[in-house]
Amino acid sequence: MIAHLVNLHERRIYPAEIDMANGRITAIREIADAPDDAGYLLPGFVDAHVHVESSMLPPAEFARMAVVHGTVATVSDPHEIANVLGVAGVQYMLDDARRVPLKFCFGAPSCVPATAFETAGATLDARAVEQLLQNPAIGYLSEMMNFPGVLFSDAAVMAKIAAAKRLGKPVDGHAPGLRGDDARRYFAAGITTDHECFTYEEGREKAQLGVKILIREGSAARNFEALWPLLNEFPAQVMFCSDDKHPDDLVRGHIDEVVRRALAKGCDLFDVLRAACLNPVEHYRLPVGLLRAGDPADFIRVADLQSFRVLDTWIDGQKVAENGQSLLPRLSSEAPNQFRALPKSEADFRVAANGAARVRVIEALDGQIVTGAATETLTLRDGTLTPDPARDLLKIAVVNRYAEHAAPAIGFVRGFGLRRGALASTVAHDSHNIVAVGTDDEALCAAVNAVIEARGGISATDGAGDTRVLPLPIAGLMSNSDGHTLAREYGLVDAWTKEMLGCTLRAPFMVLSFLALPVIPKLKMTDLGLFDVEKFVFVPLEMP
Repeated sequence: MIAHLVNLHERRIYPAEIDMANGRITAIREIADAPDDAGYLLPGFVDAHVHVESSMLPPAEFARMAVVHGTVATVSDPHEIANVLGVAGVQYMLDDARRVPLKFCFGAPSCVPATAFETAGATLDARAVEQLLQNPAIGYLSEMMNFPGVLFSDAAVMAKIAAAKRLGKPVDGHAPGLRGDDARRYFAAGITTDHECFTYEEGREKAQLGVKILIREGSAARNFEALWPLLNEFPAQVMFCSDDKHPDDLVRGHIDEVVRRALAKGCDLFDVLRAACLNPVEHYRLPVGLLRAGDPADFIRVADLQSFRVLDTWIDGQKVAENGQSLLPRLSSEAPNQFRALPKSEADFRVAANGAARVRVIEALDGQIVTGAATETLTLRDGTLTPDPARDLLKIAVVNRYAEHAAPAIGFVRGFGLRRGALASTVAHDSHNIVAVGTDDEALCAAVNAVIEARGGISATDGAGDTRVLPLPIAGLMSNSDGHTLAREYGLVDAWTKEMLGCTLRAPFMVLSFLALPVIPKLKMTDLGLFDVEKFVFVPLEMP
């Protein structure tokens, strides 16, 4: 193969001829010239932190979609399915991923459940985590979300970190907004990365501690604009990740999108590609080739170094994508699940009160997984507190999916802009109960019952009989559909939510999915009640 070689180690570009045999590069020879249309060869892209489940696709189908964009490997935290199915869920991801050539590096989930303040489908204690880490197929300890447990030296938390260190496996961090002495203590425990920085100042402070900063650009959290200057200051410490990528966004692009945006900012080509290709391979010791003789033949060919249009993708010497088309076969995956919730009634979603009440309100923020916290006064209707869509004050409910008759936890939220109807989803980080937002109790009940009937999925209803459902039979998180079909179906539900219900968020279902995550500030709702993340305590809905 003859093309222009982008050598990240020598930081130069030159015409070269590459020989391959048995899945490896056997020789690289610099030559005098290469045809103008030969393209540019460079190492493949690596997503340095992603929950494959958030694509709503199992690993085999995720791979078919990702290789088109030049992705050859991912660092994947399977804690979404682990919260539903435990160790069996992690094993499912490993088994499904082995069927395709894309190089998945799965971690041992460190926080299942994420906290004791929600109901999950499984628990992974320190012993279970250590057993996972002993598996050669498990490459690292996944994001340590329980940063209070680290700061207060919780025995179980420290045992998980100690096991990873003893086995020589990296420990991923998760510390949104943690600064100063708390940040120093957290990372001093042996935690080496953070993908949760949402301001430049936070990212720079952590980078100065030696932390590897992952610039995240996903479907919900989008931190590139705040963090991209770190590429110029700390090129050896920056990686790119998506964290959570919905199927319609995955069709459009992956890490290649972040590369193009960084170059458009004027960042150095080699620093950008170092973040996209080299740094994650070296940090996680991935078995991924970096375009050297003797390496696995993992690389991509792009048309030019401006558009970065991927012409073809190679993994272990096998061409897996060409001219925007995946060459991987379509595979059907198994569909394990755990779902016990029975249909609810409209009365289950009512909030009784004696008079006008001042209540705590979750503030959903577009493009962020952090939330704000506010207080608002609501009036009574038939003895119950009701949403006020005119003021963008909607009702939020979280329903335990693992119990037949658990009562919903109810609160209020703003930021969705719904004029009518409701949304519901069993993609609800991290325990994946049912989370729903609606303008009235009838619509809220209809949306929740739609996903209960499907035994997992997302739904949207106008409250007048028109309900759209996208079933997710694999653990209530993933579909067995072709990726393009799923992306199209998801896109239709998403568009209907905006056009017919009035939702103003860019990715409403992604934002919805994080409203039940009690490790991301400020105010969240779990199946057990309203939770103040900054104080790490439950708080009453009504203000005193």
